[in-house]
Amino acid sequence: MVVLILLPPSEGKAARGTSSVRRLGFPELDSPREKVLDALVALCHTPQAPGVLGLTEGQAGEVERNRALPAARTLRVADLYTGVLYDNLGLRTLSPEARRRADRRIVIFSGLWGLLRPADRVPPYRLSMGVRLPPMGGLAAFWRPAITAALAPVKGLVVDMRSATYAAAWQPGERSVAVRVLREAGGTRTVVSHMAKATRGAVARSLVESPDRPETPEDLAAMLADLGHRVELGGRRTRGGPRTLDVIVTE
Repeated sequence: MVVLILLPPSEGKAARGTSSVRRLGFPELDSPREKVLDALVALCHTPQAPGVLGLTEGQAGEVERNRALPAARTLRVADLYTGVLYDNLGLRTLSPEARRRADRRIVIFSGLWGLLRPADRVPPYRLSMGVRLPPMGGLAAFWRPAITAALAPVKGLVVDMRSATYAAAWQPGERSVAVRVLREAGGTRTVVSHMAKATRGAVARSLVESPDRPETPEDLAAMLADLGHRVELGGRRTRGGPRTLDVIVTE
């Protein structure tokens, strides 16, 4: 059994790819990937594209980049995503052993590709899971059946660090732990956003740097505590849903 770490992508991405090789895991998703790619490229040949994709005037270049996706050069997913979470995860600076564990344990949800592993190779793109892409509509609903089937055979503890937009594409249920980050100041705890991304990245790094494979939420909490994180394991927010793991940070 493996530990599965679920991450969202990042809006920030590398500017360009360097290779002609395109390689993706989860080959059972190839058909829906082609459908989404074709629909995205078609959309980006219309004037509606910026509005549908939620782009500002300064992001107009993203439409042109999407339009060129079929022939675009690629790079490793580990090098693709930038931003706070991925800066703190630091996939490129992992040891060889930790990099192999990351390739096995980390699954990144994507509006365009469905699921990605760090070792996959794709071109830079712009498409959020929250987009309603003609003609398939909401991408989370479109992807849900295929992703559910693709991840059904995977056994083990699921550590869920996705945002709500990407969590809508698959709910792993009772075998999962949803990581929440709380900031403690003056005896009061509050949910944070920007700091949460940094903390989730640091937690994900700890989980791939360690060879340990926690099998239960209790194992996970004990492991992270041993690795220097301040954590508290809670109950289930809904029946059949995930356990909650709070990571407490102070400024």
